[in-house]
Amino acid sequence: MGIENTSGEKNLVYFGISKSNRKNFDQEIRIIEDSLKRRNYELLVFVDKYNFELGQENEMMRIAFEEIDRSKIMITELSKKAIGVGIEIGYAKAKNIPIIYIKKEGEKYSTTAGGCANHIIEYAGAEDLRTQLEKIMEQMNV
Repeated sequence: MGIENTSGEKNLVYFGISKSNRKNFDQEIRIIEDSLKRRNYELLVFVDKYNFELGQENEMMRIAFEEIDRSKIMITELSKKAIGVGIEIGYAKAKNIPIIYIKKEGEKYSTTAGGCANHIIEYAGAEDLRTQLEKIMEQMNV
């Protein structure tokens, strides 16, 4: 069961990342989860929670949009091009959900993600990610 706010709703943060790139981000996800937990937020990594087969595309996107709707913030990682994550970003932007775009230094920059993001973190390593994320969370009063 997730952490809940005083109204009984979960304080969710949706994490958008491609399934193929997810395996490269265990350390970063642990850091993000730790930072959020201390602020009573729960990270939802969509590709970890759900698994869909070919032919279930409509169901996948319906559930992704429902989870984004329930989220207070979206964090995205786009070191590798991911059309699905781009669609999720556009949906969150249309719903006025704050977006934090993270990328490792030296990785390709997504102009579309950057153009939608409220905050951009370009980090050198795990501790740099933690420091920058903490600063942004303070700015957002989270």
